[in-house]
Amino acid sequence: MSVAVMALYRVRTPLLLGSAVTILAGTLLSLVLPSGAVASVVALLPLVGLVGMLAAFLVALPASRHLQVGEPVVVRSPVVGRWAALNSPATKVPSHGVRAYGQAYAIDLVHEPDDGARPEFGAGAAMRDATEYPAFGQDVRAMVDGVVVTVHDRQRDHRARSSTAAVVYMMVEGMLRELGGPRFIVGNHVVVRSDDGVFALVAHLQRGSVTVREGDRVRAGQRVGSCGNSGNSSEPHVHAQLMDRRSAWTGQGVPLAFADVAVEEGDPGVGLPADGERMTVAQQAPSPDR
Repeated sequence: MSVAVMALYRVRTPLLLGSAVTILAGTLLSLVLPSGAVASVVALLPLVGLVGMLAAFLVALPASRHLQVGEPVVVRSPVVGRWAALNSPATKVPSHGVRAYGQAYAIDLVHEPDDGARPEFGAGAAMRDATEYPAFGQDVRAMVDGVVVTVHDRQRDHRARSSTAAVVYMMVEGMLRELGGPRFIVGNHVVVRSDDGVFALVAHLQRGSVTVREGDRVRAGQRVGSCGNSGNSSEPHVHAQLMDRRSAWTGQGVPLAFADVAVEEGDPGVGLPADGERMTVAQQAPSPDR
């Protein structure tokens, strides 16, 4: 795949969003502007937007078939205890249905402690308080040794979406979040650049919980924040992914596996739970300084 095609593929998501905004702006302005030179130029904006969308789609489909896939990078689990997997790359790739925002190999983890159950979907209130979920407030840890390159910590933790109608509402809300870019999708998050050049992201963190700053050096297993329900999230959970770039706008997903996890009733080792499977991670000290 040529460098130019790959470069265009990397920016396909912002190109699509920019094109959509251009079409919308051109259409609305054409309705209110008086006829004249400015109106004639504005009338071309929808066409420009359509060309941008077409370019993004023409590149996305063929380019995605030629992406190079390496071996999974083994990292420390971002959580300890007993957690269930949702949207796991062990089940399908892309795990979240899209490759946008570096999510091709991302995994979602929900806390299911032995002594506490998650609220059942469809039972009770349509929008529950996030604190009703055992994942909320649980420690989230760095997956790699490296340097913190991105920190976002100001988005609120909204209520969980606990019914079909509430999830539909979240999907509509998510379309609006898309206009703000990946920061409003992943919510509060931390990105660490590993010593090997891979970028590890943990997302949907609790507002005000992040314990690190950009430029800090962290060790795998070190606490960087707490699980929350910020961003495009139906319930408190930890979203974890690896990317080949710092920015989720242009980064491509990198396969990952967790070290020292016991999947279902298996022995601890390198692994990754599939959708619906539970993994248990023992408490470990952060990796030693190098």
